[in-house]
Amino acid sequence: MPVTPDALAHSEDLADFVAASPSSYHAAEEMARRLTDAGFVRLLEEDAWEVQPGGRYVVVRDGAAIAWTLPADATATTPVHVFGAHTDSPGFKLKPQPTTGTKGWLQVAVEVYGGPLLNSWLDRELRLAGRLALADGRVVLADTGAMLRLPQLAVHLDREANSGLALDKQFQTQPVWGLGDPTQADILAELAASAGVGAEDIRGYDVVIADSARGAVFGKDDAFFASGRLDDLASVHAGVVAFEKRTDSATGPIAVLAAFDHEELGSNSRSGAAGPFLEDVLHRVYDALGADASERRRAFAASWCLSSDVGHSVHPNYVHKHDPVVQPVLGSGPILKVNANQKYATDAVGSAAWRRWCEAAEVETQEFVSNNNVRCGSTIGPITATRLGIRTVDVGIPILSMHSARELAGVSDLHDLTRVTEAFFAG
Repeated sequence: MPVTPDALAHSEDLADFVAASPSSYHAAEEMARRLTDAGFVRLLEEDAWEVQPGGRYVVVRDGAAIAWTLPADATATTPVHVFGAHTDSPGFKLKPQPTTGTKGWLQVAVEVYGGPLLNSWLDRELRLAGRLALADGRVVLADTGAMLRLPQLAVHLDREANSGLALDKQFQTQPVWGLGDPTQADILAELAASAGVGAEDIRGYDVVIADSARGAVFGKDDAFFASGRLDDLASVHAGVVAFEKRTDSATGPIAVLAAFDHEELGSNSRSGAAGPFLEDVLHRVYDALGADASERRRAFAASWCLSSDVGHSVHPNYVHKHDPVVQPVLGSGPILKVNANQKYATDAVGSAAWRRWCEAAEVETQEFVSNNNVRCGSTIGPITATRLGIRTVDVGIPILSMHSARELAGVSDLHDLTRVTEAFFAG
């Protein structure tokens, strides 16, 4: 199927979104910025909330953000439709005392974050980005732009490199960022300068490394889109665009976009899906609607969550790694993710509901299930279902190069996911 102009425009917008979101903290702020530009009211958790039927709201907690729209006829038992995603991606995080180096090179000390494909980070221009906590209590975002590189050892010095390169996580993943004496340099000063603050004011930091290259459309008939952090900014972006396009609703469910942090680490944090953030927000929303505990439980019993995260497309060079029959491919639609051992929360009722939303959006869908000999990953889906008791379906888009510094998606799939999200929000 040819890629439509709308799908191409969607991918260009996604490239902008990823470029503005090199860390989970940037992603949460970019989500809030775009939605407030679209008319959402930003709330602070420490304030009293004035939440009204017909209103649209967004709140940020660290590297996570939750947004919601209330129909004009919202009551104490109106169900909620949650579109869940995550803002973090595998890679590297800055260590304490990060300025290091040897033999005239300046380097930064980093810790592996999650499960990245280490070799994919070699020979790329990289950026440092994250948040800085200052002496006066402020928290600011920092982004150096392209500044670092993990240079690979030349093949002349490692004749076995093409037989299988394995990087030592401690000694061979420390990027270079300059030349000089590390005792006379400070990478934190570079971060501070990018944020317009003094290095002496930094009291703490959460800083990661991200690929600096912009996302790009390419391939025959513009079928492909490559970018860093598609896992899982592709889903966050789909939810944001669906909300931007959503008109005020007089009826229907309470539509929620929940973008959590720390999914790549298991979600166990105050801003992760295993934490209380979504429950805290929903309780406050239903409190504003006058719901008691029984009415809130009734609302949850009629509610749905779409847990949206990337899944595996069949790889043409490694077909044996996939199920022999169920083989989703880029460009053939978003995927429904199934696992017998509840690594995904999808069941028969959820499968039927997903197909209804796809039909409403006039979008084709595919299924994904793992090869029995290949261990299956998991998502926020089972966690959200366990915490809230809301019926949950695991979905997403198929990609190649998952957990690479630069992943590969289908242009049409990215757009189609947003179209289904719009239908899901509508009910």
